[in-house]
Amino acid sequence: MIKNPTRHIAIYLEMEWAYKRHLEVFAGCQKYADEAGWNCQIHPAVDRTPSLDGNSCFDGIIARATPAIANFAKKTNTPLVNVWLNSPVKDLPGVFPDFTRSGEMGAEHLLSRGFSHFGYLGYKNDLDARRQCEGFTKTIADHGHRCSVQRFSRSRLSGSAPGWEAFVAGIEDWMKSWEMPIGIMVSHDLFARYFMDICRSNNLNISQDVALVGASNEPALCESPPPTLTSIDMGFAQIGFQAAGMLERLMIGEDLTNLTELVPPSELVPRQSTDLYATTDPTVSRALRFMAENSHQNIAVMDVVRAVATNRRGLERRFKASLGKSISGEITRLRLERAKRHLAETNSTFKEVAEASGFRNADHFNKVFTRIEGLPPSRYRDKHQQLFAK
Repeated sequence: MIKNPTRHIAIYLEMEWAYKRHLEVFAGCQKYADEAGWNCQIHPAVDRTPSLDGNSCFDGIIARATPAIANFAKKTNTPLVNVWLNSPVKDLPGVFPDFTRSGEMGAEHLLSRGFSHFGYLGYKNDLDARRQCEGFTKTIADHGHRCSVQRFSRSRLSGSAPGWEAFVAGIEDWMKSWEMPIGIMVSHDLFARYFMDICRSNNLNISQDVALVGASNEPALCESPPPTLTSIDMGFAQIGFQAAGMLERLMIGEDLTNLTELVPPSELVPRQSTDLYATTDPTVSRALRFMAENSHQNIAVMDVVRAVATNRRGLERRFKASLGKSISGEITRLRLERAKRHLAETNSTFKEVAEASGFRNADHFNKVFTRIEGLPPSRYRDKHQQLFAK
């Protein structure tokens, strides 16, 4: 990183939306700025900033680049880095999420849960949803399956949502073509929540009938109310950090015309909306539901057997045939998924994480976690609570 006299940087990210993608992009920019000694200013009207002798009062701009901002930057000869993939301005250097990879990750997760029927719900026309859908459907096709796609107009659901009735009717009509259980990916967590409510209004169980993966990992949308939403963290803080690095290069005179950097998603965060494996065996399905609802308690295999009113040997055999795994192995998986969410999203002590996840004690939790995940809980927490890649 290059140390320079204080740079004055304008940031335009539509912060009033308070979405994670804007807040974390800003945090990433500010992280770089702090290290570089820049003075950053969130500026909602950067394109209307008075110029001095035709020059901007800013040394650089990081923005969701509108045509007005792009024209201002060009007119005042101010370096500009774009962080909005759907921007109508196409000749700018920019840093964006790798939406294709996010689609692949969503498909891989649902495939690993045993699903053979799939759908994708995404925006019409937007490049981010188009790339995500391509990654999702190609990965599904590579595994020999087909995927049904439903699209909607994002703008028709903004404000007073003039297109709401058509959106709901379209989803309900789409449902008629489904074979269940089905795994669905939705282009953003907010619309995944809308979709979840429509499913439940049509008496469909989330995770058992319909498993759901969102994108953006917005905490307020994903973590409550239940069922919590599995989602892909797109790595927005790293996007901001890399955009600031690109701006640094522009400000020292490098020609980066049309340079594009794609930042891969940081992780898929599993939650209740994909907690169950798909299976056509009703007894195994009942057992999975009991396990998902009670894995936070210290349940054992015989508790599952009693819950579905069968015998242990028969249930173990049916589990193996349907899922290729044991009952105890699935209980452990559910506990570890719960524990990983606590480690990544809270500052709870390891004893509290163990208790909340159904482990006997902190020592047992540490041993099981380390054996299966290949690293101790402390290192997992450090890695997943870290905001910026090194």
